Amino acid sequence: MVEKPWGGRFTQETDGLVEEFTSSISFDKRLYRCDIKGSMAYCEALAKAEIISEGEKTKILQALREIEKEIEREEFTFSTRWEDIHMHIEQRLQEKIGEVGGKLHTGKSRNDQISLDIRLYLKEEVYIILDLLKGLQIALVEQAAKHIDVIMPGYTHLRKAQPILFSHHLMAYYEMLKRDAERLRGALPRIDILPLGSGALAGTPYPIDREYLARLLGFAEISRNSIDAVSDRDFVVEFLCHCALMMMHLSRLCEEFIIWSSPEFGFLRLPQSFCTGSSIMPQKENPDVLELIRAKGGRVYGALLCLLTVLKALPLAYNRDLQE
Repeated sequence: MVEKPWGGRFTQETDGLVEEFTSSISFDKRLYRCDIKGSMAYCEALAKAEIISEGEKTKILQALREIEKEIEREEFTFSTRWEDIHMHIEQRLQEKIGEVGGKLHTGKSRNDQISLDIRLYLKEEVYIILDLLKGLQIALVEQAAKHIDVIMPGYTHLRKAQPILFSHHLMAYYEMLKRDAERLRGALPRIDILPLGSGALAGTPYPIDREYLARLLGFAEISRNSIDAVSDRDFVVEFLCHCALMMMHLSRLCEEFIIWSSPEFGFLRLPQSFCTGSSIMPQKENPDVLELIRAKGGRVYGALLCLLTVLKALPLAYNRDLQE
């Protein structure tokens, strides 16, 4: 019988179908860097509280670094048996250094750990998206400057209305992206909150210095209510809301480029390197990239609606629904 970290009172082995159905490792393995970063900081906090010795801390930190390299080199074995990224890393840690590795979980729950991982992950993703938005804004400005004197029809109801500058039209999208960036930056304070130390829901009896943890992990503040900390996903909903708006703006831009590049309009021509063709109609140059960007908005909308539905009427504190 495989011993689970939570299996103390269980006398029956988990059914294979249950292991497969409840496992989240197929998608949360992407959090491994965040999980290891959080575990290393927590190890430092355990040593600071004299719950583990300096020697034990050194062993744990070294082993965690080795595990991170194993995953990056694709030498790490993932299995539904260990459910999620937290159990995978802690199981491998104990394989490497024995019982000392089990001390890392002292006073910690997967409930506060997954909240930490998601917050760390989203903080990184927000900055990546902001950088990409800036790059797109620069590209729009460059094209507007390059075609500063080009006149085109402006439309209402998709009917010609008044003459406008092509550059002016492009800069309308610059403004949309500017608002997208402002919204994402505005969400950061609500993401930038440390939940670690909240335990399963009622905190921890160990003297873990959460302010110290926040400094180590680069969080602006710590959570004030342990029940809310492990069950809060508002910050993810907010992030998805902003991403949905951003994808809507991108879909509008792509739609116009698709229309404008059609033979019926002929306002612009897309480079062939960003088009695909047809196996049966050799004259075709299809705007597949733009069409796919336009379509991917639906995936983001779906993720937002999915999370809102999962959270609807969910009782406090943590429930497995949040795995979704």
